[in-house]
Amino acid sequence: MAVTDYDNNNVKIITTDIKSENPILVEGFPGIGLVGNIASQQIIDELKMDYLGSIDSRHFPPIAVLYEGLINMPVRIYESVEHNMVMVVSDIPINPVVAYDISKALLDWAQAINVKEIVSLAGIATMSEDHKVFGAATTLEMLERIRDKVELFQMGTISGISGSIMGECFVRKMPAISLLGSTMSQNPDPRAAAVVIDVLNILYDLKIDTESLIEQAEKIEIEMQRLAEDVRTAEQPAGPRKEFPMYG
Repeated sequence: MAVTDYDNNNVKIITTDIKSENPILVEGFPGIGLVGNIASQQIIDELKMDYLGSIDSRHFPPIAVLYEGLINMPVRIYESVEHNMVMVVSDIPINPVVAYDISKALLDWAQAINVKEIVSLAGIATMSEDHKVFGAATTLEMLERIRDKVELFQMGTISGISGSIMGECFVRKMPAISLLGSTMSQNPDPRAAAVVIDVLNILYDLKIDTESLIEQAEKIEIEMQRLAEDVRTAEQPAGPRKEFPMYG
């Protein structure tokens, strides 16, 4: 039976009873390249995670999402008891107006269910075509765990809801890491999501397949190339206009 675990008028978290003990909480909200969203959905599918509940807010757009004809909430929570993991995934971008409230609610709920650490999955814009994973952490211990697995994010900012969540983790001394897949584009980037999952596999001894993400990337790249060619063709100057005789 679903219960309201958190309600502060701005944000509601409604879930069934969680079965995992001291789980890892992974979040993937939409951002640049949709890296967090794509990676999270792949993890949910590959680990066959069970639907646990949802996060709702009066600041969210008035929409419901559809999957194979079934209605669902745009911000959802899943659980894998086998892997002792809870996943938060969103199909909508989070308005900065509500980012703080969502972060606070999520951390309140995480502490209530005794989450031991949080992993934030997101994208980062770079000028390089190489797909790297940049990392940051809220504690020195967590930083040491990722030091040899990522390129440490030496200086800069993590924007959006993921940055807000990491900031809230730091304030509350919640162990947390941010894994940022590099991407050159605002377009969906499954390759960036795949390399983020590869790091997650190493950190938590998982075996999440990423081949389907690479296939998606290849399809997207082909479509983008075709679109670029269409644009170039459309921009080519027209030849001299021919005048045809009229008969009548």
